[in-house]
Amino acid sequence: MEHLRTVADVMTRGGVCVDRGTAFKDIVETMRMWNISVLPVLAEDGQVAGVVSEADLLLSTQASDPDRATTAERLMTRPAVTVPTTATIQAAARVMARGHLKRLPVVDGDGHLVGVVSRGDLLKVYLRPDADIGTEIRELIMLRLIPRGSAEVHVHVDNGIVYLHGSIPDPSMEDVLVRAVGTVPGVVDVRADFTVPVSS
Repeated sequence: MEHLRTVADVMTRGGVCVDRGTAFKDIVETMRMWNISVLPVLAEDGQVAGVVSEADLLLSTQASDPDRATTAERLMTRPAVTVPTTATIQAAARVMARGHLKRLPVVDGDGHLVGVVSRGDLLKVYLRPDADIGTEIRELIMLRLIPRGSAEVHVHVDNGIVYLHGSIPDPSMEDVLVRAVGTVPGVVDVRADFTVPVSS
């Protein structure tokens, strides 16, 4: 399975969107047709001007004199919360969690919409096979983190949970290893159980 590291690796390219002049009824119909709850709203230059959600639509219906001719320009939440294509999957997940968001517009360096990423998209990384995760972790540890012959680290991966054990020369190395391994795509949790030789 390919390595899924950035938003660009998992997003839906293009994505459904509306412009600022799109009417209330057309927004509802677009959401129904594509079975989505959030739509990016694009300005004339293609940049993301805002987003309109089902919640925005429902709020407008609570007005004392709701105007069904209302457009996306009036309904949308602005500024839109977006992520760049280069954002890591972990960074995008944090943005979604903090904002209680289900979908995020993905933009290029000029702020133009290039895709949309959902919570489900971000979870694809956890479909990565355990064997692939283990191979990458062993390479990371042996080639980048531990000088040759200075420690003995064994790696076992089960359903995305990484188990590390063996012997390390310095207790502080455990924290370094756990943090580094936790950044490997597909890792759900890291559990370490090392022994440290007692110096004479």
